[in-house]
Amino acid sequence: MTTPDRPDRPDHGDRPDRPGSSAAPAPAPAPSGADPRVHARRWAILAILSGSLLLIGMDTTILNVAFPTLVEDLQPGAVEQLWIIDAYSLALSGLLVTAGALGDRWGRKRLLLLGFSVFALASLGAVFAAAPWQVIAARALLGIGGAAIMPSTLSILREVFTDGRERALAYAVWTAVIGGGMALGPVVGGLLVEDSGWQAAFLLNVPVAAAAVLLGLWLLPESRAPRAGRWDWPGVGQSVAGMLALSAGIKELGERGADPLPLALLAAAAVLLTVFVRRQLRIPHPLLQVRLFTRRAFTVSALAILLSMIGFGAVFLLLTQWFQYAQGYSPLSAGLHLLPAPLALIVSSMVTPRLIHALEVRQVMGAGLVVTALGLVLPWLVQSGDGGLGYRWMAAALLLLGFGAGVATTTASVTLMAVTPVEDTGGAAAIDETCYELGAALGVASLGSLAMVLYRHHLPDGVPGAARDSVGEAAHTAGELGGGAGATLLDQVTRAFTLGMTPAFALGGLLALAAGAMAWAWVPRHVRPTDDAH
Repeated sequence: MTTPDRPDRPDHGDRPDRPGSSAAPAPAPAPSGADPRVHARRWAILAILSGSLLLIGMDTTILNVAFPTLVEDLQPGAVEQLWIIDAYSLALSGLLVTAGALGDRWGRKRLLLLGFSVFALASLGAVFAAAPWQVIAARALLGIGGAAIMPSTLSILREVFTDGRERALAYAVWTAVIGGGMALGPVVGGLLVEDSGWQAAFLLNVPVAAAAVLLGLWLLPESRAPRAGRWDWPGVGQSVAGMLALSAGIKELGERGADPLPLALLAAAAVLLTVFVRRQLRIPHPLLQVRLFTRRAFTVSALAILLSMIGFGAVFLLLTQWFQYAQGYSPLSAGLHLLPAPLALIVSSMVTPRLIHALEVRQVMGAGLVVTALGLVLPWLVQSGDGGLGYRWMAAALLLLGFGAGVATTTASVTLMAVTPVEDTGGAAAIDETCYELGAALGVASLGSLAMVLYRHHLPDGVPGAARDSVGEAAHTAGELGGGAGATLLDQVTRAFTLGMTPAFALGGLLALAAGAMAWAWVPRHVRPTDDAH
């Protein structure tokens, strides 16, 4: 009889250790004379993978500050602008599941190095782009390269770090680097764009990716999880089409609201992904082991990442606009004012392995999500009735958000990978990555749209129509008006945007709080991610 957290297969983490259990995987090979459970180059491998992940994380957000300069230079139309922004994340999220399974079969090192090669070539293509369609194509290729890279990194870390506590630390570094990279993207982008133009945001990728390929050829071990049976081509088609429809539907919902197109995309995604899941449950050699979700610790960890990233994604979208348009900061200054969050995330991620070794997973994950919720709710609690909100309070909120999200997502990623059997590592890594991507996209679409609805609601009568479209258009209109009329319009826009933004943050806080309650109630007490029996 199978129970939710006692699947028929060895659970590798959802049960206490049993001496002599045959479920533990064979030790990883090691050089002669070394401890057979320790890979001699594990820390060098972690350094290579961390450097590469920093690049991927930064590329997710670096375009935010380069985009205005790119638009001014290439003059893309409205539809082309949307594709420039969305092509990367659509390609990335659509291919993660396929890439995870391909790495397991074909070789994770091989797929990782191929991904970096594609990433470097796509970046060069963007640097020399002379038309919007060329940037769109380059961004899509960057997403394909990122999809090949990201699941492979977690899978390689799982193979290389055989000690439970060291593995938890490696996963913590992974989380800190990817989250810190996303948040540092605007800072680095601001520096590069102010000095060298938008092309520098892409040119940065080339030497880093080339170095990752050269060092990877030398140091990275090859690993795979050999599987019998044919490659599941129908499953590939269903997963790619379903994830593309889901990601596009979420993005279109944020842009258009409940129009026929986003609703049709979401309906198509529901059908395609349902067919995909049913097929994976039926065939003997699935592309993705969806029965991993029968493990409560796995499912709650995935939900914790997804729900915490909803608030995190909305904060970085809306605060970037708030700093630049409502507060009048330069792109670089806006990035610097966001720094409390990534710095706190990096620190808390590195502390988390000690916490999950000393305390129960449900306690650490739940506490991290509660602190995340507090950081999201704080701006709404402290703002004045007229929308006044000082940076000191915002900095405090960013510190709480970064610290809580670092603890929660690190614990969730460590736990998710720890309770996964070794042969399903690629699929689990893809699910982990997908939760990060979809969570941020959902935050932008749902909380970002709510903030804009409330922004328009709080604008007084008589505000020009263009100013109602977005805070960026409003700031541009105020600059054109100039003088007292421009200053008055900017004050009205700042008040309205603040009053619309902070309730959206608070709603994200409620979602994080709900995830914390689920973690406390549903993660089994005996889950020990830092034990060696994974």
